[in-house]
Amino acid sequence: MQGGVATVVEEGPYDRYQGHYDVATGLLVGATSAQQNGVGQTQIQVRAVPLGEPSERAGWLLLIEAEGAPETEADAPVEFHGMLTRDPAMKRMFRILSRAALSEAPVLVRGETGAGKELVANAVHALSARRNGPFRAINCAALPPTLLESELFGHVRGAFTGAVRDQPGHFALANKGTLFLDEVGELPLDLQAKLLRVIETRSVIPVGARDPVPVDARIVGATHRALRREVEAGRFRADLMYRLRVVPIFLPPLRARKADISLLLQHFIHKRNEQGGRVIERISPSARALLERHPFPGNVRELKNIIEYAFVVGTGPVLVESDLPPEFSEAPGTPEGESETRAESADRNGAADGATSPEAAKILRALERAGGSRERAARTLGLSRVTLWRRMRALGLIK
Repeated sequence: MQGGVATVVEEGPYDRYQGHYDVATGLLVGATSAQQNGVGQTQIQVRAVPLGEPSERAGWLLLIEAEGAPETEADAPVEFHGMLTRDPAMKRMFRILSRAALSEAPVLVRGETGAGKELVANAVHALSARRNGPFRAINCAALPPTLLESELFGHVRGAFTGAVRDQPGHFALANKGTLFLDEVGELPLDLQAKLLRVIETRSVIPVGARDPVPVDARIVGATHRALRREVEAGRFRADLMYRLRVVPIFLPPLRARKADISLLLQHFIHKRNEQGGRVIERISPSARALLERHPFPGNVRELKNIIEYAFVVGTGPVLVESDLPPEFSEAPGTPEGESETRAESADRNGAADGATSPEAAKILRALERAGGSRERAARTLGLSRVTLWRRMRALGLIK
């Protein structure tokens, strides 16, 4: 196959783009708009469009960018497999993912909690030749090491107390598909060595077994840590890092994507309006200003939870300040000296993910209102309890 004709049709008042897809170059040649909408702005939703037989190389059209397009179109919103953005860095990341998905290379996603790392992994799977195979996800920080080994590699009957039958692990369950290893940086060193062996031999040895079992799963890893620093500190194997990060992907935090805050606000409000009950038609200027200044340590997940909170506690068609969680109504008040002390402590603890003193102040306020309960404070912040503990440790709030 030398090429194919690709058409992307968008719902609503948007243009229909058509062009010739050149397999050799991977470019859409002579892209034209089949109809004019007169809106003055085009929103193109990024999708995977099959071209030719699945066995053919480069058989998917992933992103259309018209050559010589007006500069204003660079700011147009783009949706990519559940991720919505106006941000140029995110759009570049989408292009890299689109190309990386066509290979079998391991992908390592670095990003903060709630930023959408699993959405990235799902996109890689959906765009790959393994899309019809299983997608399995496991959080390496959520289980103790003894249980994590069994979950990853499986076990045989009698391997330990309670092992009454053979049980396949996630590698076996993801055979011919994709395995997402969330928070892979939290793996203990002994399990890192075993994971490295699996990658090198493409086989696993279940707990209690002697013979290896062949597996064929593509690995997408994710971490909130800078693995190079973890290697330097002796907490992560350099050889495993190089095996996992063949294609490194950085997922920017929401606070670095200011233009996306308003876009995501409208998106989540629209989705929630469709569920019935309260309908929010607009956001008051003061509430919008508070939201746009917010640091969002919990990223997109936190923003979604804030909107859900507003729908639950508020009334009327306008989202106002009183509809926001309690910490928004409290004045941020961390003394300058205290902020510097915490920042220095965060540096000593290896914090490298952009944590700032306003984040520490917000966590402390949430804990105070929760009566010291980390579990309730985590729910208020839109974080998991484990993530809240990690952020507190990184910021020097706990030892």
